[in-house]
Amino acid sequence: MPGTNLTRAEAEARAAIVAVDTYTVDLDLTTSDTTFRSTSTVRFTATPGETTFIDLIAPQVLSITLNGEELDPATHFEDSRITLPTLAVENELTVVADCAYMNTGEGLHRFVDPEDGEVYLYSQFEVADTRRVYAVFEQPDLKASFTFAVTAPEHWHVLSNSPATKTAAEGSVEIAGTARGVARWEFSPTTRIPCYVTAIVAGPYHEVVGTVESRKGTLSANVYCRKGLAPYLDADVILDDTQKGFAFYEEKFETDYPFEKYDQIFVPEFNAGAMENAGCVTFLEDYVFRSKTAQARVERRTVTVLHELAHMWFGDLVTMRWWNDLWLNESFAEFASTLATAEVTRYSNAWVTFNALEKSWAYRQDQLPSTHPIMADIKDLEDVEVNFDGITYAKGASVLRQLVAWVGQDEFFTGVAEYMRKHHHANATLNDLLVELEKASGRDLSGWSDVWLQKAGVTTLRPIVETDDAGVITSFAVRQEVPAEWPTQRPHRLAIGGYDVVVDEDGDEVLERVLHVETDIDGELSHIDELVGRQRPALILVNDGDLAYAKVRLDDASLEAAVEHVAKFTDPLARSMVLAAAWDMTRDAEMPARQYIDLVLKNIGGETESTTVLVLLRQLQTTIALYVHPSHTDEVQAAAAREIWRLMVACDPGSDSQLQLVKAFASLACVDSMFDTVQALIDGKIQIDGLTIDTDLAWDLLISLVAGGRAGEVAVELQLSKDATASGERRAAHARAAIATPEAKRAAFDALINAEKDLPNALQYETIAGFNHVHDLDLLVPYVDEYFDALRRIYATKTNEIAANLIEGLYPVELAGRVPDLQDKAFAWLEANPDAHDALKRLIREGSDGVRRALKAQAADLAY
Repeated sequence: MPGTNLTRAEAEARAAIVAVDTYTVDLDLTTSDTTFRSTSTVRFTATPGETTFIDLIAPQVLSITLNGEELDPATHFEDSRITLPTLAVENELTVVADCAYMNTGEGLHRFVDPEDGEVYLYSQFEVADTRRVYAVFEQPDLKASFTFAVTAPEHWHVLSNSPATKTAAEGSVEIAGTARGVARWEFSPTTRIPCYVTAIVAGPYHEVVGTVESRKGTLSANVYCRKGLAPYLDADVILDDTQKGFAFYEEKFETDYPFEKYDQIFVPEFNAGAMENAGCVTFLEDYVFRSKTAQARVERRTVTVLHELAHMWFGDLVTMRWWNDLWLNESFAEFASTLATAEVTRYSNAWVTFNALEKSWAYRQDQLPSTHPIMADIKDLEDVEVNFDGITYAKGASVLRQLVAWVGQDEFFTGVAEYMRKHHHANATLNDLLVELEKASGRDLSGWSDVWLQKAGVTTLRPIVETDDAGVITSFAVRQEVPAEWPTQRPHRLAIGGYDVVVDEDGDEVLERVLHVETDIDGELSHIDELVGRQRPALILVNDGDLAYAKVRLDDASLEAAVEHVAKFTDPLARSMVLAAAWDMTRDAEMPARQYIDLVLKNIGGETESTTVLVLLRQLQTTIALYVHPSHTDEVQAAAAREIWRLMVACDPGSDSQLQLVKAFASLACVDSMFDTVQALIDGKIQIDGLTIDTDLAWDLLISLVAGGRAGEVAVELQLSKDATASGERRAAHARAAIATPEAKRAAFDALINAEKDLPNALQYETIAGFNHVHDLDLLVPYVDEYFDALRRIYATKTNEIAANLIEGLYPVELAGRVPDLQDKAFAWLEANPDAHDALKRLIREGSDGVRRALKAQAADLAY
């Protein structure tokens, strides 16, 4: 049940009537396998005589008591709202309901571990799923103090935002065929926090007891995961990252950590990377690495740990008033966590990772027809759901970095610290922060806010270089090109770098910076007189150092040097930026897809940054699948796979690149001889020094064979018998959906779209990935019309998270250039459904734009 879509106007009207003091929430998690008993007591003040509503999604409301008077649920509870009539100045509301466990990663998610039958629960409330667990005024500006009590099996850990006292309780409950005793956990009241960061986590989690040192003393900081993952939980590393974050943030924010403890729990079937519940942070359990993984994933976990920790101050302590400032919460946490990662952890090149991963996400999102200002106009909850995007996170963080470069880092954090002091435990707006930044820096930020936060679109910066016969620069300018839909000229503080091939101390050729000029760019054409009279270097990089948020172009001479010498850069950030520029040119059909593939394959073997390798391999596969003209796809993919294998064999044994490249080879394998190689790796007939075929790599290799038609259901079941775990079930779901037969694709599509019971969110995600994992694209053609026919039904009947994943994940973009009328089908659907919600239409426009971009790139590649 999706629940009623709360509008901003309704939230503002309710906030004008109601102020909340406290919630007392009592949950009994022993009542059944499908529902739990929820008793909510809310104390609040109101404008006397007014009528309002409180939010609740529940299969059954048993009783509603307002100020001592019983209200009939049949007349006062409808959809997801309880009407509260004739309010007094001081009010007490008690609601008793049976609420439903979820398997979508929303509300109170219930997971049964296939290894031992044990039950694991965790809550996920952002944006508006607190109402699935207790009656609540579901909006961020109605903060309150929360007191939780939970009845659950006595062998569980039960966690919330505050410390708890555990006592024995009467009764028993059966779990996995065994009767278990029952206990009760009573948690101390929280400080005033928004409802969406409250939390309940419960189950027989494995616990590692830890502490962190705060300015206010030693705090409990335990780390948890499922019992089956306990051998792989490197809690010492997580706590080390956490401690470094505590020291960094308390110094920068000049504010003590605001809560009593700091638990971190790695939970099953989580939709996002993590969630900033106050003092009780939940993480995707894939961050507990049971097999060897790319260092990019380990680094990303560090950034995520520090991202959620930053939210304890920015979001939890000081909270946005409405969701239009969601960007500020997420952008600030993303900027602060990357800065902290670079300055206080071993990942000193975190800004390289940010460029390769986050900025590429931002640029991609900002070029969609659905792009929006960073400070988006959020009319209702459904608008929020689709705005957890590259604008809200990555573009916002990029723009904050530009702001810091403009006002100064010390001045920036001085303003942030004053913002914390003034608005702690309350709600604030962007303007409240800008006021403090203006005071600290002496800068007028009104103009900056207008062009950067309230205007959409991404600028392209293109160097215009003229030289004489001796190669001396006679004229240098930077042209700022703006999209026609968002023609905003923005100021940029940036650097321009020049790089030449030189011989280093070891006699090797390297590409080193020989020129560096810091400057301000403003307007359509900015002349850089400091470069006139200088010898032109081989490669000129606008936005050297990556301070500005803008797409960058390489002039012809620089592009030629890049294709030949990118691997020779001594600066990994410059290398990443040049590769990012080439990728963006490919997406914009300015660089033929096959030329980009040549660039990647020539240089990836020497890449030292794990995230850059990860991103390049993803982009390589996207380019082959979408941007190479279909008439060349097969030959290009086969050639790329062969070169990836060659590079893998040449890698240092046991290296990060070796692992990433063998996975990429398995994914790209497309002819019999390659599948023979994959099978030989599985069988041990081919052994690579330093490469162990561990559990997850074994699944990768099997999925390669399945998608290639060389294995089927029997092989999947055999591998699952060796890995009869929750992780194994997810990998098996991908493998089954990837089986290269019409019957397997039909089964996968029906399980996703037409089944009476929805797949759990994690199995849904893997099934979508497996369905799209094909070499013979004719297998997907029969589902195009079914997809468009099902859109309204999907959006109306499934939760926001599940619906968005299905609609986005199954959009048939892979068929661009292969189904001639694919775009016509999207346009026809949009024309026939003008009354569909804007969030749904946005997803379709984004999918259609992906097809448009692919067709344009394919045409450029065909002409290459």
